[in-house]
Amino acid sequence: MKKLKFYIVIPAHNEEDSIALNLESLINQTLVPKRIVVVNDNSTDNTQLIVQKFTETHKFISLVNNTSSEKHLPGAKIVNAFYKGYETLDDNYDIICKYDADLIFSENYLEQLAIHFNTDIKLGMAAGFCYIESNKQWVLENLTRKDHIRGALKAYRKACFLDIGKLKSSIGWDTVDELLAKYHSWNIMTDESLQVKHLKPTGLSYNKNSKYLQGEALYKMRYGVIITLITALKMSLKKRSFTVFNNYMKGYFKAKGSNLEYLVTKDEGTFIRKLRWKGIFEKLK
Repeated sequence: MKKLKFYIVIPAHNEEDSIALNLESLINQTLVPKRIVVVNDNSTDNTQLIVQKFTETHKFISLVNNTSSEKHLPGAKIVNAFYKGYETLDDNYDIICKYDADLIFSENYLEQLAIHFNTDIKLGMAAGFCYIESNKQWVLENLTRKDHIRGALKAYRKACFLDIGKLKSSIGWDTVDELLAKYHSWNIMTDESLQVKHLKPTGLSYNKNSKYLQGEALYKMRYGVIITLITALKMSLKKRSFTVFNNYMKGYFKAKGSNLEYLVTKDEGTFIRKLRWKGIFEKLK
């Protein structure tokens, strides 16, 4: 079985409480990554100093300092930080990973991913599940779905990563990547046996300015009004909030009114809508 080369890029903004735990879990993997790049993205705490200590003792770890906006909005900010690290790497990798800085991986995590990638030559993306601490126990994070890889722990086969045009610097990047992978006939899998500790539950740092961005993302992915309506209704019921529905729809129509640039082509959009309708009808059976 081929020993796959993993390159990992970790955007990090004010992660002094977690970055050491994150890096230690990656250093101690049974399959050690070939390269790890931490992008210190405008941190005002000790993130940079902590990472520098790791670079002094582990030559495969490097640090990139990046200055960006202090606003924490989902989408472009984290992808742009990813690219600051990615651009420092060569292309001698098999798997490229974008991991958050607040994750703790089990020691066999990368080795198990390698087994999956080696077993299925059409596997384009793979990951485990995120767990959060609640009442002193680690429980499955409620945003987890078997058919979706969380933006916090993306791992791509090189050919798939290139086929999808790499990552989109926009809200919705962590959904459109999977849709485009399927468009290019790549498989996606999640392994529920791979439990990853997520120290900061998703969404804690998002501010009020991000509330319309989910609807904007659906517009950019060419979902269309009806599928956006269904998605907004589903999310509002899940979160028991009509405000969520309102924000989704307002975000969609604001983006449509502004004639924002799409993330996908017309053909890709047609494929995405057919895929979404197929999923909707299957759930109604």
